[in-house]
Formats: sequence, C-alpha cells, structure tokens
Amino acid sequence: MAALAQPAYPRAMQGESACPAPERVPERMTRPAANAAPAIEVLSAEKVFADGTRGLAPVDLTVREGEFLSLIGPSGCGKSTLLSLIANLAEPSDGRLLWWRGGFEGVGAEGRRMSVVFQDATLMPWLRIAANVRLPLDLAGVKKVQAAPRVQAALDLVGLGEKGRSYPRQLSGGMRMRAAIARGLVTEPNLLLMDEPFGALDEFTRNKLDADLVDLWWRRSLTVLFVTHSIYEAVFLSTRIVVMAARPGRIFAELAIDEPHPRGDAFRRSPRFADYCQRLSALLTEASLASDPSNAEAHP
Repeated sequence: MAALAQPAYPRAMQGESACPAPERVPERMTRPAANAAPAIEVLSAEKVFADGTRGLAPVDLTVREGEFLSLIGPSGCGKSTLLSLIANLAEPSDGRLLWWRGGFEGVGAEGRRMSVVFQDATLMPWLRIAANVRLPLDLAGVKKVQAAPRVQAALDLVGLGEKGRSYPRQLSGGMRMRAAIARGLVTEPNLLLMDEPFGALDEFTRNKLDADLVDLWWRRSLTVLFVTHSIYEAVFLSTRIVVMAARPGRIFAELAIDEPHPRGDAFRRSPRFADYCQRLSALLTEASLASDPSNAEAHP
C-alpha cells in the first residue's frame, strides 16, 4: 500500500480535529449527479456457492463517487454477498467488477482507498482501543511514531479521543462500533463499505450513530455502500437505495432520496421522510413476494 498522507480531519461525530487548520465545509447538497465518475462497477457479476446454491443472479450496479448507497432486502437476498464481492473478499462465479474503472490491484493508489466495517466491531480484546484502530497502519508498514497522530485524529473524529488507552470491554456497544469506524477511517479511505454496522444497537444509539455517519460522509466527501435491514435507517442515510430480492439474489428496484444534506431530526419528523419510508416499505413487500417461489408466476 502506498504511504499515507498526513490526515486533516474535521470536527465531526463529537470529535475535535487533531489538525487545527480550518476545513472547507461543503454547501447543502442533494445526491451526486448522474454523470459523476464511477467508484465501483459491478458488471453482470453472479455468485454460485460450492454446494450449488445460486447466491446472486447476474447483477449490474454502478456506485458513483460521492453517493451514499444503501442495499436493503429480505434475508438471504445477497446483500452481504454483493458487498463481499465489492470488498474483494470473494470472487464472482461469472462477470466482473471494476474499482475506479480498473482492477483491484489499483486500490491503494492515491485517491483509491477502500475500507470495510463489518456487522461486529471485531476488536481485539487484548489490545487497547488505540492499538485496535492502528491495525490497518501496522499492516501497511507505517511506523508507530507516524501512525500515532493519525490514530488520535481518527479517534477524535468519532468522539473517542479520550478512550485510546481503554480496552474494548470497558466501552459500550456503541463506543465499540465507533472504534471500528475509526479503524476504517484511519487509512483515509474515500470508499467505505459497511455491512449492517449498527444492527445490534438500541434505537437511540443507532439513530445517533446514523446522524454522525451521514455528517461524516457529507463533510469528508466519502462514497459509502451501506447494507441494512432498516427502512428508516436507509431513508435517513441514503442518496439512493437499492432493493434486492432473493432466490436468487438480484436487484429488484431502486429509490432515489432527493433530500439535501446534512440531515437531522427535522427530516426524520417530516412528511417527506414518512412518504419515502412508505414507498420503500411497498417496494420491500413486492421484493419479498418476488423472493417467494410460490409467487413466481404472479411476480416474474
């Protein structure tokens, strides 16, 4: 991996930047233009597992730079499988993927960095939080003295600036997920893949982390691919939602959320939010019917 540039993190997620230089805060914006450059292109990619199960039918999907795209659908519809292909943790059985219009070997170059945050925080219990966050830099061969300010900046960014010497067992579930996000951010990615990172948290903590995440995405101009089961979470976070159906996993429908960012509680309480949630709920009902083999003729 290429050497990492010195980060310049903004104030966000209750954290204070380790770099005092002021940042340029973007104006309120809606979803990226349709002609934005693609970060990820999934080209007729499908996945058949060793036991013959067809996990994904051929999928075509483009994730454009600056999008916050959520994948949602019934259990077994291939959301996590598709994310694994995009993360290069699995290979498609057919078709191909492009990362910034090139092969995966180009990921890691300047402007082409990707991180993954999983469903569980997956922190090493014997390591302090700062050491857990530093792991990607250790694997990249970055010296500890160079990594230290980057780790502190990432912890500050997610509101854990004073928790670097704590152990995972000393933190709440929400704080552990913040640490996992800090670990994902410490390499300064511009593409962040997230597989239901807040699914096990209580609703209050989940809403708070959702608000912090969308603020972080907006301020940092990230591209985010987010897997969720929650209608409310998908609508609040996303510029675009892709609904998937199962047996086999496939893209069923899309819903654009044409609402400006940053978003807050006022959007959650608005009639527009309720309308988006109703529309997404209807699409999910149709996707669930299409996933049921007994409805194959009625919902081809």
